[in-house]
Amino acid sequence: MQKRFKPENPWFLGMAMVGLISGALIIASFLRGNGSPTVFCNGGPRRPATAGDVTELQLEAILHYATSKVTPQQIIHEIRLSYDVLRSLSPCTFLVFGLGHDSLMWASFNPRGTTLFLEEDPKWVQTVLKDAPGLRANTINYRTKLSDADDLLSHYRKEPDCSSTKSFIRGNSNCQLALNMLQDEVYDKEWDIIMIDAPRGYFPDAPGRMAAIYSAAVMARNRKSPGVTHVYLHDVDRKVEKMYAEAFLCKKNLVKAVGRLWHFKIPPASNMDTEFC
Repeated sequence: MQKRFKPENPWFLGMAMVGLISGALIIASFLRGNGSPTVFCNGGPRRPATAGDVTELQLEAILHYATSKVTPQQIIHEIRLSYDVLRSLSPCTFLVFGLGHDSLMWASFNPRGTTLFLEEDPKWVQTVLKDAPGLRANTINYRTKLSDADDLLSHYRKEPDCSSTKSFIRGNSNCQLALNMLQDEVYDKEWDIIMIDAPRGYFPDAPGRMAAIYSAAVMARNRKSPGVTHVYLHDVDRKVEKMYAEAFLCKKNLVKAVGRLWHFKIPPASNMDTEFC
């Protein structure tokens, strides 16, 4: 996530975050109190909810947003779009491209689940984790530049290892859009929700989100578990985000748009000979 935050009405947004996180905490407590044996994520069983360190993370998030002047990058209606799905699926696997002051919020929305952040700037990772050491984050070295976005689409069409019939990213050095430098955990897990709010994509030498969008599409298409993969893409008012979303995430999979955030439900590819879109 870009390390820029909206200054308008920060008190209202901060209080809204407290409300959302408090609501998630109350729901989790209610489920424990009723002895609910199983919580489902995309149709798959998950272990029962139990009290533990996750509650401490939620309380830490409430304290943070109640006392901080820094507000999340997304507006409240955009956050709510993701929150509603997280609330229905949690505990689940949640992969977030970007690390920021709002990361504690995202992690607190997925109690007892796995939330992993991928960030391009190692120094920024240290800064954020200093204040929120309970977050899990990996650094990632992108091999793309925003200025090459058009050329990369041409490369995708010509390179066989980028093809939808191949659809792999681990070890895929030939396809420049494949994130082939990630930790094994990213490849080994199936992610129920993927949020793309990074890397930076607002100046020519920035990495851009082309590879993140392509790789998220590949992960979703290769899903073996029941259900769909929810993919959220922020900043769709920008040319490259919109262009790559239409190429790989597909308009037919777009289920809702709020502000500058698009929500896709991507099913597994039933026929790997078909194109992405």
